Amino acid sequence: MKKVYGSAAEALDGLLHDGMFIAAGGFGLSGIPELLIDAIRDAGTKDITIASNNCGVDDFGLGILLQTKQIKKMLSSYVGENAEFMRQYLSGELELEFNPQGTLAERMRAGGCGIPGFYTKTGVGTVIAEGKEHKDFDGETYILERGIFADLSIVKAWKADDTGNLVFRKTARNFNPPAAMCGKVCVAEVEEIVPRGSLDPDCIHLPGIYVHRVIQGEHEKRIEQRTVRKREEA
Repeated sequence: MKKVYGSAAEALDGLLHDGMFIAAGGFGLSGIPELLIDAIRDAGTKDITIASNNCGVDDFGLGILLQTKQIKKMLSSYVGENAEFMRQYLSGELELEFNPQGTLAERMRAGGCGIPGFYTKTGVGTVIAEGKEHKDFDGETYILERGIFADLSIVKAWKADDTGNLVFRKTARNFNPPAAMCGKVCVAEVEEIVPRGSLDPDCIHLPGIYVHRVIQGEHEKRIEQRTVRKREEA
């Protein structure tokens, strides 16, 4: 199977449709599939439901799909860096399903493993638990959370080979592996595609069986909040 494509638009060809469900990797602006997000914006796909830890910032990452009103619903655990997200949610233009961060990651991983649901204590007694099945185990109450099964996964890695084996760099790994696992089709963008056999098998973070298409590109890697120390006077 050919997995390497020439551009984000080529890699997404035939995969996008209105009303689809996308799982996206990234945490803040770290490890986000920025090239694939740009291509989705350019394709004009509408009424998208996206599962992602957050929705970028106003003018970068998934935030650009908010600007173009292409997102219908978000499944997220944090939305504090995006004023347009807040505006659309408060005005009723955007649906939001809040998830505790670990629960969201596990919902993605569960979907990738074919697990339709699991019980967790996280959220019991809060609005997160409203409308969900409750069950007691060993005297403790748990709620049922459903696995996420997306139409498409979009992720960003550091390196890949032509079979789709992925290596992530440090904290940019974040939500990318579980997000990649839970899509019917996974498209990954990477900084470098290396020859087959050159990756140490013990250092591969996500095996290529989960990855269907790969592109290589240049990335801006914008810093979400740049914090520097004031220079001390001599």
